[in-house]
Amino acid sequence: METASSAVIVAIDGPSGTGKSSTSKAVAAKLGLRYLDTGAQYRAITWWMVAHGVDIDDPEAIATAADKPTIVSGTDPLAPTITVDGTDVAGPIRTKDVTSKVSAVSAVPEVRTRITELQRSIAAQAEGGIVVEGRDIGTTVLPDADLKIFLTASAEARAARRSGELKGKEAADLAATKEALIKRDAADSGRKTSPLAKADDAVEVDTTDLTLEQVIECVVTLVEEKRAGK
Repeated sequence: METASSAVIVAIDGPSGTGKSSTSKAVAAKLGLRYLDTGAQYRAITWWMVAHGVDIDDPEAIATAADKPTIVSGTDPLAPTITVDGTDVAGPIRTKDVTSKVSAVSAVPEVRTRITELQRSIAAQAEGGIVVEGRDIGTTVLPDADLKIFLTASAEARAARRSGELKGKEAADLAATKEALIKRDAADSGRKTSPLAKADDAVEVDTTDLTLEQVIECVVTLVEEKRAGK
């Protein structure tokens, strides 16, 4: 049972393919914390835009619709869920179509404002603490987080991991996957509103040559050290 003194808010940021989701879920489960995949929320609102015929190339149209969908995230690290207007979208938001459009949608300021408010609300209500993973958590969403971690890895390593996650028609060769990741990095790092960036006080962990288990153990140690010093 967590006590108030051991409650901790952990922000884990980094680009695609660094192991953010797998690491964050495992760390939260091991330490009895809640878990939030903020990227899934941006994917969810992107899925809604596509499903409702909103022009992804029209920022004004996206901005106008930003407040319409109701997005609910379950924060159990062993069984995280996400629904849009009551519909389970955990599967649909991972398609190649949504992946190719999420950067454009998430770059719209009104979308980021809407989702950031949702993320802060979830973090504030998480009893015992929470691990929140994304791209701007330590810099924008939760700048006062108790612990900030920035995961990195080489483009080659990230492409190999991401390509291995894709199935069937979604599978892609390494070169194409690497190109897509680099393009996504550039879009996320270059956007005007809340770009992907490492917070000045974040601990950087390069996962290129580490197994998932090693990354998890590293982050668990960092969280435990932070708890002990609170």
